Amino acid sequence: MRGKSSWLGKGLLAMVLIVLLLSACSSDSGGSSSGGSSDGKVQLTMTAWGNPAEIKVYQKAIDAYQEDNPDVSIKLIPGPGDTYKQKLLTQLQGSQSPDLFYVGAEYMSQLIETGRVAELSEFLNSDESFVKPEEFAEGLWGAAKKEEEIYGTPVDSNPMLLYYNKTVLEEAGLDPNEPQKLYEAGEWNWEKFAEINKQVTESGKYGFVAENTSSHLFSWVWTNGGKMYDEEGNIILQENEKAQEAIAYLNENVSNGNFKYAGSLPEGQGPDAMFMSNQTAFAAAGRWYTPMFSENKNLEFDYIPWPTNTGEKMEPAVIATAYLSTTTDSDNLEEAKKFLSFYTSEKGQRARLEGNGNAVPSIASVDDIIENAEVPEHSSYLIDARDIGKVEANQSVIPGLDQEVIDIFDLMFLGEQTPEDTITKVSEKAKSMIEDYKNQ
Repeated sequence: MRGKSSWLGKGLLAMVLIVLLLSACSSDSGGSSSGGSSDGKVQLTMTAWGNPAEIKVYQKAIDAYQEDNPDVSIKLIPGPGDTYKQKLLTQLQGSQSPDLFYVGAEYMSQLIETGRVAELSEFLNSDESFVKPEEFAEGLWGAAKKEEEIYGTPVDSNPMLLYYNKTVLEEAGLDPNEPQKLYEAGEWNWEKFAEINKQVTESGKYGFVAENTSSHLFSWVWTNGGKMYDEEGNIILQENEKAQEAIAYLNENVSNGNFKYAGSLPEGQGPDAMFMSNQTAFAAAGRWYTPMFSENKNLEFDYIPWPTNTGEKMEPAVIATAYLSTTTDSDNLEEAKKFLSFYTSEKGQRARLEGNGNAVPSIASVDDIIENAEVPEHSSYLIDARDIGKVEANQSVIPGLDQEVIDIFDLMFLGEQTPEDTITKVSEKAKSMIEDYKNQ
């Protein structure tokens, strides 16, 4: 009996070991195909910058995709805007980035050079993709498209315009709809804009908050009919008087207090917070402030196009864009590409942008979202600004140049450098970096 019992025990033990081994193999297989998820779902991670209201907007498209694809789980990881670029670059270089990530147009080239951003053209032209490249407005690609290679799809578009605070204007003794009335009369120009800002600052509030970004700089240059770069991408700032006039106008109004330089504000204060607390009259942005501003019941605001200095009622301003890209290091690259195409498709953009969305669609079939928006009153200006505006595609394609220009202008806005010296230094730096880039 002891011998038989021993044999049965060994047999049972062997069977248990076989079952455990098969279970382990099954578990390993499931983990590989699902990104290591214990519930069998494909796990994706995505990072993006944005205020809390914007993050809620991004989540809408994620929720819509997960509802249609219950076998996929996507975790959104918000990132602070001031450190977002550097952190993402470090993660990519170390093969530790999320599967999907927002990319600012101004540093797309720099990220592509890491070799860790997946090329998308073949997938986007396949039957698996929710959107095709030709659906996007051609002017939105910027550095994300190099000849026929695509490294990110425009998540949407954000034509730059001004927000104006009706309460601050009224408290300064102005008509709360003064910008709108001037615009309708064809008198919404730099001179009137400076006069309004002066009256606001004399009342004890801030006028326009000037930010040191390429979106602001190029919008001022273009609304004066100027250019910083020629069609071949060469800097022509020292030869273009209109561009120089725009820089002088900015410097003069920051120096005399009509404009407040954002870089001189106390830490933690920005144009959005000051606008919402009724401390400043004007802030420049795309639609991204709208969800947050709309939630503030004590805020009365509207849009107005960028003031011009050419005699024209409206001139091109910058269209700010971001792209959604995915990394070549993703364990679920095909699923990441599929979600990327959904997120920027008509369905994905509708999920994000309907109601008080944070941007303007990048494909024309979704324009009705803006046309039907009730807040603010003149939402249609967003489409007008998109149709006449453009993406800056010269400075942004040279890796690192945009930041160099920002650093040089910072000294001018802080009163430590003249406009003339600023123009000279920007021109010299740009010529050097463009030449180096072309010689690579």
